[in-house]
Amino acid sequence: MGELIMTAPVAGLTSKNRIAAEDVLMLRREVFADGVVTRGEAEALFALDQTARDKCLEWAPFFVEAVTDYIVHQEKPEGYISQENADWLVRTISRDGMVDSRTELELLVHVLEEARSSPSQLSAYALEQVAHAVIDGKGPLMRGGNLVPGLIAKSEVELLRRILYAYGGDGNIAVTKAEAEILFKINEQTAAANNDPSWNDLFVKAIANFVMCSAGYEPPTRDVALRHEDFLAHAEPEIGGFFSRMVSGGLAGIMEAYNSPGDIEADWESKNRAAEALARRAETIDASEAKWLAERIGSDRPLRDNERALLTLIKHASPEIHPVLKPLLDKVA
Repeated sequence: MGELIMTAPVAGLTSKNRIAAEDVLMLRREVFADGVVTRGEAEALFALDQTARDKCLEWAPFFVEAVTDYIVHQEKPEGYISQENADWLVRTISRDGMVDSRTELELLVHVLEEARSSPSQLSAYALEQVAHAVIDGKGPLMRGGNLVPGLIAKSEVELLRRILYAYGGDGNIAVTKAEAEILFKINEQTAAANNDPSWNDLFVKAIANFVMCSAGYEPPTRDVALRHEDFLAHAEPEIGGFFSRMVSGGLAGIMEAYNSPGDIEADWESKNRAAEALARRAETIDASEAKWLAERIGSDRPLRDNERALLTLIKHASPEIHPVLKPLLDKVA
């Protein structure tokens, strides 16, 4: 860390290892009334969070709000997370590659949500924290005993969805390869578990968004591509039964999102340049993304239900299918 700016009140709280509700009120009114405006002040708050063993309920929302305001709005350019600031945040909240506490994990997600743009690895790092808990039973999400390693529950799916939504700021429309890699890793390691059905919905939509956008589709915004509804209500028979018990909407709905602005025309207007850039890149990355998907699904085992749904969606949606994917797509009707 850099040089701490530790005022007398903050130093007093650090020494007593306890933060009460009246202490948070004092910090809001007297110490940080003008916001957290320097890195030293932000690091003083981190020191408080890490040293105080007894913290009131009011502390976590204040800490997340104050540090987010500093890194997103006080650091220049406002609203944009630089690579340097992203690296500082990861260094500050991490221990051995994992976020140290639930409060700091919430801070990481909130920073992503508040920023207009941030380095892609910040989103991937946040997704990795969920993967650590779901796959290995490690990290702050495991504290409290509510999470079962090897199984992904609804709360973890919603956290993944928050992170994916959050990174959909300026130009970050399509799911990135790094994000898709982590989702596939989670899917592989939890395939035998009785996962919450919402996981299958998110997995199929996110991977389809990555593959289809890399193949030249004009991508919708992430919140449209990954939203709960508008998926597979009029699904084909081979996948309709699988999804009918977990979501409403339809294949027509998700395809409409990719092919027509519809009610979100105004939202698309601000994304046109990014979409055009993706389309220009399509010819150079189409083959590699097809190979990426084929390698992860493989041909030496039966298809999992959510993989079958993903391939069916791609088969119905894509006007041109890369030859690398044809053996897999031949497995679905």
